Amino acid sequence: MADNATDYHISSFFLVGIPGLQEFHCWFGIPVCLLFSLTLLGNGVIIVTVRLEPSLHQPMYFFLCMLAVNDMGLATSTALKMLGIFWFDAHWINFNICLTQMYSIHTLCILESALLVAMAFDRYVAICIPLHYTTILTTSVVIKMGVVGMIRALLMVLPCPLLINRLPYYTKYVINHAYCEHMAVVKLASANTFINRAYGISVALSVMTLDLGLIATSYIKILQAVFRLSSQNARSKAMSTCVCHLCTILVSYTPALFSFLTHRIGKKVPPSVHIIFASVYLLVPPTVNPLVYGVKTKQIRDRVVGLFFPNKKISEN
Repeated sequence: MADNATDYHISSFFLVGIPGLQEFHCWFGIPVCLLFSLTLLGNGVIIVTVRLEPSLHQPMYFFLCMLAVNDMGLATSTALKMLGIFWFDAHWINFNICLTQMYSIHTLCILESALLVAMAFDRYVAICIPLHYTTILTTSVVIKMGVVGMIRALLMVLPCPLLINRLPYYTKYVINHAYCEHMAVVKLASANTFINRAYGISVALSVMTLDLGLIATSYIKILQAVFRLSSQNARSKAMSTCVCHLCTILVSYTPALFSFLTHRIGKKVPPSVHIIFASVYLLVPPTVNPLVYGVKTKQIRDRVVGLFFPNKKISEN
């Protein structure tokens, strides 16, 4: 049905969910709900813990709080509509709301990548030039890095919904996806979408190339510095800290890269597999991140144990 405000696009889209597996939607809703609940709980605990523990008021934990807030926003932007589809057959979504969801998801994904770069830089400064750590990563610098990452994400994704809004959508309204993903929406347009496709792939490639390059450079420098340390204990502590970040990076980028490639060149990959992976890279990292940092970071682990089990003796390791 055409929108009253315009004569060149429909008013709503129909989100299929997971094509070919609709009869299992109610079961897919269970892990989605579980992941969403764990994301809110885990990241909420991280934020509260850092807020209550003065010893955690350091750049690394400020970045971790930013990541936690971003992860909660990312999971919320995705999971609520997916649960509506899987459990309540709420497949329809307004055209403008769809663009808003698409903008939010892709903006938060790019911001997440920027925060991982910032955290890698934090570890580089802490391990490679520790004597200048407090002078380089001041509170104002940490805030500026977060703001710059947010502005970059907002501006890079903004042309996507604007370009889509100019496209005519006459008859195609069925999105074979569980949420409003950029390319899935672009493919339904009744016009040449070369500009949209070119811009989308250029943004994705530039973000991945730049951010992964910066992260890789940081960790190469870190590894060089770690292996120069004379103390085995110091090397172990430095490597333990870096493992947390590397786990987060692998969990975030691996499914995202798979989804990006299959959407463009993986023609033989079943749509259901692609959509499941596309959902995994939005829902799993926000759930895993607080678990990784909570278990591997002694200060956070001890503080959480102290909050929930005040009589339990805190470990020394």
